Amino acid sequence: MNQENAEAAAQLDARARDFSVLFSSTPRGARLARLLAAEQLRSWGLPWETPAQIVAELAANAATHGRLPGRSFRLALHAAHGVLRIEVTDTRGDRRPVRREPGAEDETGRGLLLVAGLADRWGVAEDRFPRKIVWAELDLAPHQATPAL
Repeated sequence: MNQENAEAAAQLDARARDFSVLFSSTPRGARLARLLAAEQLRSWGLPWETPAQIVAELAANAATHGRLPGRSFRLALHAAHGVLRIEVTDTRGDRRPVRREPGAEDETGRGLLLVAGLADRWGVAEDRFPRKIVWAELDLAPHQATPAL
């Protein structure tokens, strides 16, 4: 673990942090989600470049595949005990994301491959109908016992 991540983990162990915002299910909303996530993580003193890439992919998927006219998607960031959890909730619980291997000529379909490569863990959870949550976690520190907050 590098010095920056060690310092970030120490800060997280001191107190949990949460951030949650609704965005329009549009390309502009997805871009704004990435920008605000990066700014929020910087304000917390946490590494932001890799999480911002993950947010960009998950938000773009929500705005493209999880879109229902007039419905928003939610971005949530939770940081505690050396783990950053990114959650994107959309209103298309009937459309579960599937990681696939795109062909060399395909221009789309690589988002979840990127998320899987950048995150330590990722998955999909059901939420209250009709929503689903696509989440990714990044370890900011090695697993170790920490006192409860």
